[in-house]
Amino acid sequence: MTGDDRKSGADVSFVVPARNEAEYLRGALASIAALDTAYEYEVLVVDGDSSDDTPAIAREYGATVVSGPGTSIARARNLGAERATGEWLAFVDADTEVRASYLTDMLGFVEANGLAAASSSCRITGPRRAKLMEATINYVFPRLERPVLPGFNCFVHRRAFAAVGGFPDVPNEDTAFSRRLAGRYPTAYCPSVLVESSGRRIADHGLTGTLWHYLRLDVDRLRSKG
Repeated sequence: MTGDDRKSGADVSFVVPARNEAEYLRGALASIAALDTAYEYEVLVVDGDSSDDTPAIAREYGATVVSGPGTSIARARNLGAERATGEWLAFVDADTEVRASYLTDMLGFVEANGLAAASSSCRITGPRRAKLMEATINYVFPRLERPVLPGFNCFVHRRAFAAVGGFPDVPNEDTAFSRRLAGRYPTAYCPSVLVESSGRRIADHGLTGTLWHYLRLDVDRLRSKG
């Protein structure tokens, strides 16, 4: 990865890791294609050696298909970032859908607040525990001293991304990345932006597997907010 802004490229690069995601990918890419924005953007689908129609669906929507080994989502995101030309990187998952104003609103938010990265409110479909995760992301993550930016909805400047070495290839990679990033740069949540994502992998991927550890670290700050 390099630390340049690549001004000659897109304003924003969407990076979508996908392995055998034919069932969901079309919805994600259709939502990106429907963005209402004057900003230039590109879409890179990092295909992890899929055996279904994932690459064909990506090309159907004009996305650049980047072939990856499919060994981890962290490596897929980092590979997409390496190939991206945008000044900003928007990481979304293959089962995440954005609203038409997403790009304009997120860029306006980070630039107005001098941020290196941000996430936003979300709606997660699925069972009851998905709603618990949704509430955690919407009401707990933003209040942490170092906010956790979920990998399915992470908007970050490429210079900051490169400076911290991208997503570490560890369990709960988005938590580790967020904490490392927030230790060096300002990050926050945009409350006016909403994305929708599937809760199908919450139990397997353990997005908040280390949440309570960080809650203990931030307990005094949380109490002071009342």
